[in-house]
Amino acid sequence: MMKQEKEYTDTRQNLVTEEPVKEQAEYTPSVQTEFMREKIKQKPVNKKKLLRRTVITAVMAVVFGLVACFTFLVLEPVISNRLYPEEEPKEVAFPEETPIEEMKPEDMLVTEEDAEPQAPDPVDLEMVDEQIQEVLSQVDREFTLEDYQSVYGELRTLAQDAGRAVVTVAGVTSDVDWFNNIYENVASASGVIIANNEKALLILVSAGNINGADSIEVTFCDQTQVEAELVQKDENTGLAILSVPLSVIGGETMDTIDIAELGSSNTNLLGMPVMALGSPLGTSGSISYGMVTSTGTVIDRPDSAYKRITTDIYGSRNATGILINLKGMVIGIIDNVNTGNDMSNLLTAYGITELKRTIEQMSNDKERAYLGVHGADVPKEAIEDAQINTPAGTYIREIEIDSPAMVAGIQSGDVVTRVGSTDITTYNELLGVLQSSKPGDVLTVTLTRQGHEMSVDVTLGSW
Repeated sequence: MMKQEKEYTDTRQNLVTEEPVKEQAEYTPSVQTEFMREKIKQKPVNKKKLLRRTVITAVMAVVFGLVACFTFLVLEPVISNRLYPEEEPKEVAFPEETPIEEMKPEDMLVTEEDAEPQAPDPVDLEMVDEQIQEVLSQVDREFTLEDYQSVYGELRTLAQDAGRAVVTVAGVTSDVDWFNNIYENVASASGVIIANNEKALLILVSAGNINGADSIEVTFCDQTQVEAELVQKDENTGLAILSVPLSVIGGETMDTIDIAELGSSNTNLLGMPVMALGSPLGTSGSISYGMVTSTGTVIDRPDSAYKRITTDIYGSRNATGILINLKGMVIGIIDNVNTGNDMSNLLTAYGITELKRTIEQMSNDKERAYLGVHGADVPKEAIEDAQINTPAGTYIREIEIDSPAMVAGIQSGDVVTRVGSTDITTYNELLGVLQSSKPGDVLTVTLTRQGHEMSVDVTLGSW
């Protein structure tokens, strides 16, 4: 046993002493390098998955862009208005015409103070004699050609001054001919500058030449051309209001042009001399002289009472422009659509007084209430006649088909005496109530029908 232990001990020692030597002998760097070397292989590309991700990314980018654009368009005006509040255009309003007051009977009475005799002022007979001789010398004087030239020279100067407010409006429409060539149709009319709302110039013109136009061009008296926009159009008269921003008009042009002064057509115009400016002969810039021959005709239109002014001026059937008096004030807007066949080439115009209410509403771009009646004042004879027993008010001559008045039950022959709490004694007062109302308003109309008073509720429409 001792021998075995000795052998085991010797063998163990040999293993301990020989093993390190063996390890040093077998170690080589090449073996370790081969053991640590690693080969990396790329993962195969899934083309379908890559294409799907690319499409999703592109779609999301487009959606994000659309949302961003929409948000910007919605919020940009709000933010701009908050940071830089824009002033509203000034409301256009024309001063009301003061009617000529008739002398009351009590004003004709002579008071005691007026009846007291007053000492007359001393009269210088020699001075009176000189004035009489001067007047007689002027009467005997012949009217020479120089006098005619002087008179017409003053008329021309007046026309030039008033013509600074006259413009030429052209409606441009593009079209294609048989050979696919694009060309433009241009229809022109004469308009007038009626207001400045501190944001734009407002121009009144006949709408017939701009209906369906792709663009509207305005030429001022100094030949400056700018683009205009349609504000509102009136179906009753065929007139329209155009807007030209002040920002596109040069300073020199603003110094040259002028805003027309609107006169009155309620005065006695019969036999008064007038001038037609614009296109009375169908040509822009033409001028005609004449006189008023008639003012008693009212143009039959629903919810209106426009006066027609007739002249002896021979013009074009397509004439447009304005009528002015010898003070340079506009008294009428030329429109030959309402001229009869027996005088088709004589210039007629809408009276400016009756148009002012419509011009105000169109200039301010307000919705206009629609009732749909043709009315007139009740004659004084009918009011005073006890047998007829007709109250003062608006006599309904005709009702438009399917109008708010017809729906509410108003009939021809009715006399409107009150609207709400406002008493109606004339047709013009009824039109004034309509002007102050809006579409959708419900008005309680009190009327008399065959001697019986009744009330109906009318829901106003819009033009």
